[in-house]
Amino acid sequence: MIRISLPERPVEHLAFALSPALESVLSLHVLVGPKHHALQHAWVREMRSLDPVLKRRIEAFAFLYRWQIPDLLLPSPLGPAAEFDDELVRIVALDPGVLLAGLGRPLYDHGGRGAAAFDEPGAREIVLEHAREYGDDAVALARELLDDPSAFGTEFCSFLAAYWEAAFGAEWQRVESTLSHAIAEAGRVLAADGIWPVLGRLPGNCRTDPDRDELLIDLPHDHDVVVSAENPLLLVPSVFVWPHLRVNCDPPWPTALVYAAPSLAREAQPRIPPAELLRILRAVADDTRLRVLKLIAERPRTTQELGPLVGLSNAGLSKGLRRLAEAGLITARRQGYYVVYSLDESRVRGAATALGDFLDLG
Repeated sequence: MIRISLPERPVEHLAFALSPALESVLSLHVLVGPKHHALQHAWVREMRSLDPVLKRRIEAFAFLYRWQIPDLLLPSPLGPAAEFDDELVRIVALDPGVLLAGLGRPLYDHGGRGAAAFDEPGAREIVLEHAREYGDDAVALARELLDDPSAFGTEFCSFLAAYWEAAFGAEWQRVESTLSHAIAEAGRVLAADGIWPVLGRLPGNCRTDPDRDELLIDLPHDHDVVVSAENPLLLVPSVFVWPHLRVNCDPPWPTALVYAAPSLAREAQPRIPPAELLRILRAVADDTRLRVLKLIAERPRTTQELGPLVGLSNAGLSKGLRRLAEAGLITARRQGYYVVYSLDESRVRGAATALGDFLDLG
């Protein structure tokens, strides 16, 4: 759990920023793992026409963005937005130790201990072993990163510049307007209703606790962060981060959340037409079926388990389960002699969203 504590006047310590360099690397993450990014499949198909040499470079550098994204790509929460070329100049100028710590972390998660962690016994072998998963070109790049971080940083930025020139520069023209609109939309909500409705738009693994002035993020990483004038909370909307949330809470980089722009989140919501919504509502418009659904929501259950709990015969229970399954609210799988029923959470959440949309709740 990441716990972010906000000060008494949190609006004063909240910042929004865009980063063309970060967004370009997030798009590379999509290209090397497209199955997880259904909304960007059109982009992935378009990139099939890239030059084979550039494609090979994308695969060679994939260890930097296949799973993690280097935090040194985060924009500054202070000052005006930087252009793509300026961001590359900033990266190249970083101290070699900072480059090694930032760009080496996807291969060796040092827990924020910095470049010194790479001097520990076995660290080099771990880095190269992980790099081998990406091929010989990646191993050569990993060696360069370990031996000469500045040269590697220059080579990485040169690769990003080539990718920008061939593909992403034109895409950024489209993406930038979407992200600028996301910031403007958040600004209007911030001005009218304060910070909590803005933070409430973050993904489902983020929970706000206004009474304690805290933002809680359900991730397998324990960290307590205090937002202040010296450590503002940076929110970075993104098109290519969906469906993930990227979080950084380790210095020297800003405390930051890279989240899907609201328009992307809305596009990803399940679309349930009114006829289907009516079928779902009819399926749960019965006390017994609703209790069955509640029991299945607690954990997957069999008919033998459900019958005694709701006081139904096998025939009566089967009829109710069939109605719930036809509405798409539960799924069934055979496990030996038993049939186990599970809740389809996305369908239930989609039904709630569809009902809110039908009622025009916003």
